Amino acid sequence: MLGRPSVHHRITSSRISKASAGTPEGFPIKMNKMFLALLMVSCFAMGTANRVYVHPFNLFSSENISCEVIQNEEHKPVETVHPLTPLQDSTEPDPRSSSTTENLKNLTQRTAVLAELQNSLGLRMYQALSRTQKHANTLLSPLNAFGSLVTLYLGASKKTAISYQQLLGLNLESEKADCAYFIDGHTVLRTLQAISAQVDQSRNELRTLVWTFITSDADLSKDFLRGTQDFSDDSFVRAVDFSKAKEAEVQVNNFIQKTSDSKVKDLFKGVTPKTDLLFASSVHFKGNWKTAFQPEATSDQKFWTHENSSVEVPFMMHTGNYMYFNDVGRKCSIVKLGLSKRTYMLLVLPNEGASLQDTEKQLLTVIPAWHRNLKETNLELSLPKFSLTAVTDLRSVLSEMAVEKYLMGSDANFRRLSSKENFTIDKVLNKVVLEMTEGGSEVQNRTEDETVPHKITVNRPFFFAIVEGNSNAILMLGKIVNPTT
Repeated sequence: MLGRPSVHHRITSSRISKASAGTPEGFPIKMNKMFLALLMVSCFAMGTANRVYVHPFNLFSSENISCEVIQNEEHKPVETVHPLTPLQDSTEPDPRSSSTTENLKNLTQRTAVLAELQNSLGLRMYQALSRTQKHANTLLSPLNAFGSLVTLYLGASKKTAISYQQLLGLNLESEKADCAYFIDGHTVLRTLQAISAQVDQSRNELRTLVWTFITSDADLSKDFLRGTQDFSDDSFVRAVDFSKAKEAEVQVNNFIQKTSDSKVKDLFKGVTPKTDLLFASSVHFKGNWKTAFQPEATSDQKFWTHENSSVEVPFMMHTGNYMYFNDVGRKCSIVKLGLSKRTYMLLVLPNEGASLQDTEKQLLTVIPAWHRNLKETNLELSLPKFSLTAVTDLRSVLSEMAVEKYLMGSDANFRRLSSKENFTIDKVLNKVVLEMTEGGSEVQNRTEDETVPHKITVNRPFFFAIVEGNSNAILMLGKIVNPTT
C-alpha cells in the first residue's frame, strides 16, 4: 500500500457482488466489500494501467485447488502431536522443519501482493485500536498481527476459515453456496517471513518470537505447530497443567520472560483452570537512523501532550535534505526518514490546532497520495527521543471491528486445531517493542544551498509508520501522544 506495488490488483464489481457466496451466516459482508474497495483505491492510485491482474488467492493457494464442501470437515484427517513438550522440560526453541526454509516461487510478486493486503488490514486494525486509546501512545505491528491471524486460520473449521480469508483479503468467491476454496496458510506465513528477512539486518534488528501454551490433556495439530514456525525466528509450543491456574500463569510468564531475554514480562493475566490455549507473539524492532542526528544539538524542549499541558523531553536535531510534503488540505506535514537502504519511517505531524484523530481516520486512502507528493526539501528537523512498547489483545481489536465472534468467539470453531471436544482459543496477545537510537550510519553534511531550511519541530502528538521499502510492507504503526510514557 506504500510506494509502488509490483502487481496491479483490479477488483471488479462483479467479483465483489459474489462475495456472499460461501460466506458464513451473519458475517459482515459489507466489511469485506469495503476492504476490497479500499484495496482497489490503493492499487489504482499507485499502480500502472498495463499491469497484469492476479487474484491474491491464486498466489497463496495449493496447486490443483478444488471447491470443498463446507459442511464436510472430514476431507483431510487432522494429524496431531501428543504428548507435547511439558513447560518445565525445555527452554530451547522448537526444532524447525525444512519446509519453513524452502524457496517460494514468484516470491517478488507474492511479497508485493501480501504487503498490500497486510497493510490494508493493519491500518484498519490500527484505527480500531487507536479509537480505544484516544489519549495514549499506540503501537501495532501489521506484519505480526497478520501472521498471528493466519496461524490461527490453520486450526479453524471450514466455516470459520472462510471468515478469516475474508478478513485477510484472501477469499475466492464460489459460484456454489455450499462449497468454498481455501488458501495454503503456510505459503502466506513463509511470505511474511520473507518480508521480514528483507529488513537490513546490518542496520536494523527485527526479531519475531511465537509462544503457544496448550492444556496438557489435549493434542495439537501438526499443521498449526508448523505454522508457528513459518513466520517466526523462534517458536515454542509447550504443554501446561492449567488446573492450578495461578501457578500456571506464573510459570507461563516466567517461561516467556526467560525465552525473550527478559524483553517480554508478565504477559498473561486471568488464566483459569478451563484454559485450553494461550497464544502470544512478540516483534522487536531495534532501529538506527540512516542519517545521524547532531548530538551536540540535542536539548530538552517542551512536547505538548495536550493544548495546555506539556512535558520536557530530549529533542534530537538535524539540518539536511529530507523527503517532505505539506498537505495543506489535510492540515499536516509528512517527512520520510531513512533507517537503512530499504527501511524507512513515514512521520505525519498534524498542524497546530489540527486533530491527530482526524488525520488517522484518512490513513487508508491518503498514504499513497502522500508518497506521490513527497519532494526533497532542506529541513531543520527536531524530533523527540522515543521508544515504545505495547501489548495488543487481538480479540479486543477484532471485537472493536465487529468480527471477533466469527474469528475467535461464539461463532468460531477450531476443530482442526485439536481433537479435544469444544476446544477454544482463550487469549491471543501481540507484544510490540520499538527502540530507536540517536545515531546513524551516515553523517550528512549541511547543504550548500543558501536558502533558509524549513523548520519542522515535532513537539505535539504525531503518527508514524515503519516500512520495509522493497515490498512496501508496514512493519509497525504508531502514534506518540507523550514521549515520556
